[in-house]
Amino acid sequence: MTIINPPPFIERFQYKNCKQVNDPVTRKRVYQTPDGETLPSVTTILSATKDMTALNEWRNRIGWDKAQAITTEAANIGTGLHSNLERFIAGVPRQPGNNPVHVKANAMADLIIQNGLKDMQEIWAIEQSLYFPGLYSGTTDLVGVYKGNPSVCDYKQSNKEKKESYVDDYKMQLTAYILSHNEVYGTDIKEGHIFMCVRGTDPMKVGGEKYQQFDLWPKDFNYWQDQWLTKVEQYYKLNS
Repeated sequence: MTIINPPPFIERFQYKNCKQVNDPVTRKRVYQTPDGETLPSVTTILSATKDMTALNEWRNRIGWDKAQAITTEAANIGTGLHSNLERFIAGVPRQPGNNPVHVKANAMADLIIQNGLKDMQEIWAIEQSLYFPGLYSGTTDLVGVYKGNPSVCDYKQSNKEKKESYVDDYKMQLTAYILSHNEVYGTDIKEGHIFMCVRGTDPMKVGGEKYQQFDLWPKDFNYWQDQWLTKVEQYYKLNS
């Protein structure tokens, strides 16, 4: 395996951090911004405006307990994956450990490093909270320069490969973060990337992992901006 060194961390902006809390009424995740606003998260907006028919059919088909177990297992691996990648970028030794979840997450992180992070030339922020005043907030995994262009990036993991047509939410999520960054920090970013690892045939054993990448290019940015802002409008109508 080719040894990849972490890209340089460059402080181009003085980032403002939001505090993540649970709304006492809705119990949904919200963010308190430095301006004193309480805003819904990007994922809350996407979830509230999403057609849940297919997901509920899957839960009914396999049973809700089993579905919850699968979801929890995936969340644990996702946490381990993010931790591995954050440690890599920070130049801190990674700790794969012996726990099957941690070992699997470490192997998946290797794939994202070798295929996605190798093309990051600068890192501006990791696990950075971003917000669009008056509308929404959220946390993106990575902001920096990808192949010469300022970009916002996120890490994902999946049990099986995804088609391009299945990742609309991912692209709207990237767009939301990009719009926030542009609004608050005066940038003109129009590019984003999803670095994703498919877990393989046996999701808990190392082997069979596959890398996928989904890109938001500047030529498509206006389209995804319209899609995202439509979701925001729907959300506020539902909660008016």
